[in-house]
Amino acid sequence: MTEPPSPAVSLAATVCAVCGTLDNADELYPGTFESASFNERVFSARRLPDAIHYRIVRCRGCGLVRSDPAADQSSLANLYERSSFDYAAEVPNLRRTYARYLARARSHARGQSFLEIGCGSGFMLEEALAQGYKDVRGVEPGRQAIAAAAPSVRDLIVPGIMEAETFPPGKFDTICMFQVFDHLPDPGGVLDAAFKVLESGGVLLCFNHNVRSLSARLLGERSPIIDIEHCYLYSPTTIKLLLEKHGFNTVEVGSASNTLSVRHVLHLLPAPNALKKGSMTFADHSGVGRLRVRLPLGNLYAIGLKG
Repeated sequence: MTEPPSPAVSLAATVCAVCGTLDNADELYPGTFESASFNERVFSARRLPDAIHYRIVRCRGCGLVRSDPAADQSSLANLYERSSFDYAAEVPNLRRTYARYLARARSHARGQSFLEIGCGSGFMLEEALAQGYKDVRGVEPGRQAIAAAAPSVRDLIVPGIMEAETFPPGKFDTICMFQVFDHLPDPGGVLDAAFKVLESGGVLLCFNHNVRSLSARLLGERSPIIDIEHCYLYSPTTIKLLLEKHGFNTVEVGSASNTLSVRHVLHLLPAPNALKKGSMTFADHSGVGRLRVRLPLGNLYAIGLKG
């Protein structure tokens, strides 16, 4: 069945999530989007980098990078609900990557109850069970992603976006967000909701892009992280400031490495799409694309504790 057209999206000025200021920012890059950019294809997780982005600014006070203006939360929730699930082939490698950082987070927690915010098809719910968690839940807006979940975890996923009332207070000892935090138009609100449903001493793990990574600094506007899906872009300094603003004691912040296929490396390269698609086709036909590598791709992880 054909999806109805996306509803009109209105843009609004954004504030620095750390400082709370509205205009105290310098423009890094002008916007490149059009009204037609707001569709489920553009807001799907693993599309080819396409240089579509909002106006990007950096706060003069704390250095936090954000999109300004940007679409509001209800508009984004609708887009992500309709988005396609197009990264199934890369899920085994994503699971290997995220599992390393979940194990780090679990070393700080009781390791019994787990929540993933933005859980996609639920593969990390499966991983959490494999690592010994007993009570596992996820929250995910994408209908196609939930439909692709394994039967063993599909009923553990709550459709929609995370809110403070989604779960009882103190229910979980571990909460994770894997490549989700950059996408949140109200990161402070989600942190407050996470804080509420964490038990005392519970752990929050964020794994997301690092705007101060070598690749991001070298590529500038050509970096895949300069993208219309990203509302905020964090550095180790700004994510620490934001976590602590919302009550978390930051115990670890560091650079992350990714396990991924050669095909996905080609997918991410800042090359002309024709050349990129040709290289990916060759990699698929030759079998080279299935080879697995581990690289520092410009991500960071942060672990915070609820005191």
